[in-house]
Amino acid sequence: LGKEKAVRKFFTSLFAFILSGLAGGLVVQELAVLTGATEEYILVFAATALIVIVVTVIFFLVQFRAEPVRAVDRMLWWLLAVFALTLLALAGWTFSVPAENRATASDLSIVAGLILPGVVAIIVQWLFVRWRLKGTAAGFGRGGTNA
Repeated sequence: LGKEKAVRKFFTSLFAFILSGLAGGLVVQELAVLTGATEEYILVFAATALIVIVVTVIFFLVQFRAEPVRAVDRMLWWLLAVFALTLLALAGWTFSVPAENRATASDLSIVAGLILPGVVAIIVQWLFVRWRLKGTAAGFGRGGTNA
């Protein structure tokens, strides 16, 4: 029974990885088209892939907690807080460059490209993992068996 739960959690994380990678990739692609991105936007695509991998591992591990639904919810807020702080740091760094050396429009498109797909990937991961965890809630009756 324990092995079946572990396999279910693995496949939940695998499908969440695929869905969040697709969603994050679509956001990156749309931002690239809208902002007229150039070669340096490859960094954004690579960072999005890395973010999706890290978030998948985090949500996979959180599923093994004693109260997985609560832990997944808490992890969502922690990850979103980290991304909000990262956004503030990157925006502050962008505006701290002297005005004569500043390329604000292209820098801000890269900052948006680093943050927005990550947030989308986190939310898609959370939605899918939480949905799958809600489906594993114990049934009514003795020992969790249904009538």
